[in-house]
Amino acid sequence: MIQLYYKGATADVVGAHGLSEADFNQVGQKVAHAHQAVCDQIAAGKLGYADLPNRKTYRDRVGQLVAKYKAKTTDLVVLGIGGSALGNIALQTALKPVTYNLIDDAQRGGPRLFVLDNVDPCLVSDTLDLLGSRLGSTVFNVISKSGETAETASQFMIVREMLRAKLGKDFARHIVATTDEKKGTLHDIAKADGYDTMPVPEDVGGRFSVLSPVGLFSAAMCGIDTDKLLAGAAAMLKQLEPHDWRKNPGTMLAAITWLMFNKGKPIQVMMPYSNRLYGLADWYRQLWAESLGKAKDRAGKDAFVGPTPIKALGTTDQHSQAQLYREGPNDKLVIFLEAATHPRELTVPDVFGDVAGLSYLRGTKLSALLQAEKVATEYALAVSQRPTVTIRFDAIDEESVGAFIMYYEFVTSVAGELFNINAYDQPAVELGKQATFALIGRKGYEKMAADIQPFAKPDEKYVLR
Repeated sequence: MIQLYYKGATADVVGAHGLSEADFNQVGQKVAHAHQAVCDQIAAGKLGYADLPNRKTYRDRVGQLVAKYKAKTTDLVVLGIGGSALGNIALQTALKPVTYNLIDDAQRGGPRLFVLDNVDPCLVSDTLDLLGSRLGSTVFNVISKSGETAETASQFMIVREMLRAKLGKDFARHIVATTDEKKGTLHDIAKADGYDTMPVPEDVGGRFSVLSPVGLFSAAMCGIDTDKLLAGAAAMLKQLEPHDWRKNPGTMLAAITWLMFNKGKPIQVMMPYSNRLYGLADWYRQLWAESLGKAKDRAGKDAFVGPTPIKALGTTDQHSQAQLYREGPNDKLVIFLEAATHPRELTVPDVFGDVAGLSYLRGTKLSALLQAEKVATEYALAVSQRPTVTIRFDAIDEESVGAFIMYYEFVTSVAGELFNINAYDQPAVELGKQATFALIGRKGYEKMAADIQPFAKPDEKYVLR
């Protein structure tokens, strides 16, 4: 499914900027304890994401609604943000063609998929306009545990009223709500209006929820084999069970992450050499940033930890970022994603044999060129003493993608133990949400609205025209 190759992060390759046997030996006991702590939490049922591959009730509910809606749905629109959108996008871009929405309805194998993960008025308006006469065969999947997330709630309110105006009393048949099973604003509206519903797991945070109905419904509607996706995740979790941490790909990557952070490399660049894997880099950024970026440790002491995750795309960003990565501050760990095989292949034709600058490309497979570009970048970074690791996919398929998701969620848990922080909350996100409520005029936030006023109106002293 997937493999970790970490030689490029060692002192043998990048000298003092890499990790030595002494580094690994020094951290060994700490990593072993962190690994055991995570495994104990999983065994005790405290980490809900690890149990998602086994939750048959979720799979059954998703299957019921896919059977009900898929055949008569031409367009599926997901209303969500953050963990309620990035995973959906990652699955779709990894496992379906980039031209999926352009394929003829009869040939596509599922509805067109649109994920509205922002309140940009152009994004929302343009998408709704595009649906046009297909509105009667469109399903909107609104995903929100509470129903009060401002971005998703505003989209939902717009869509609900549009459906009511254009489709009348049948509007509710075009909304599926993924929300809390027992309570909450969206739960109550769904019950009153009569929407079909799916559960947002109570014990799984949004950024860990892609293997729940949050991500599985849109995937299954579009023809992704979700059973294989979950099987890949389950197989990976088995692989990550307790054994020698030096031979475990999860604990090794967590250890490298922690060591590099403490070695003056607080930035981690995920660089897939595949457009299909690029969405996974977006998903990873939220998982890593919200989970590990914390001001306080578990004892309440100042910590201010967290590797900064950024994304790049090979080969595209060899031409836009590699200059910085090789000659700028040596403060980064580059994490390559590569695939042993790709879903499609093309070969450069045997032409221009008499053109010295092009003849070497004749008969080259694009996958071979892409891999050569990756190895060349890895080599160039090593020459500049810039550490790298590689996560290799045997293939870009459901099993490998499911394995990658479970792999990185587990690595995040182990890294949280190493940093001694709570990897499952996101307290710094709340102030921004509350400030949005205040600025838009929600009751109960009047004092905050007054406090924000110096920020809401530009100070002319600092405006240049």
